[in-house]
Amino acid sequence: MGLLGGSFDPAHAGHAHLSREALKRFALDQLWWLVSPGNPLKQAGPAPLDQRMARARQVMQHPRVRITDLETHLGTRHTAKTLARLQALYPGVRFVWLMGADNLADLHRWQDWKSITRRVPLGVLARPSSQMQALFGCAARSLRAARIAGSASRSLGRQRAPAWCFARMPLRAHSSSAIRHAGGWHDGRG
Repeated sequence: MGLLGGSFDPAHAGHAHLSREALKRFALDQLWWLVSPGNPLKQAGPAPLDQRMARARQVMQHPRVRITDLETHLGTRHTAKTLARLQALYPGVRFVWLMGADNLADLHRWQDWKSITRRVPLGVLARPSSQMQALFGCAARSLRAARIAGSASRSLGRQRAPAWCFARMPLRAHSSSAIRHAGGWHDGRG
């Protein structure tokens, strides 16, 4: 099962595209969007959770994708803690953490990032302008021996962590930040 976490502030077609590609490229049976109560790495808080959940449900309509606010119910805000709780609640489920290449580039800044890589395989999908930074960044260098070839991406969910795979996909230049800055998202903050 794939897990795609984020603030989704706002959710957009790029998130939906990444999700459909992840289902296909990593042979996932399901994918859960974990719409976070907030991103600990960002200064400003996101739009209200109910707005972000509603927008996510509009943007991503797929029979194998579920939009959730599990972190709110679990009381977690950091991926490592969320994964620990999910693995305790669902001991038989094999999770794959999904992220865009931009997040792999910053992974070393996440709380307990090494425990994340020891818990679950990582499915990394190409994003515009961050591929090189991600592939040669701190986390990628640290996990060099755990990388599996893109041609083996469909086996990622069966791999023991640490394991990660970088999958190239047709790129789309959607960005939540750009949507917010262009005024295309009313977030109720101002």
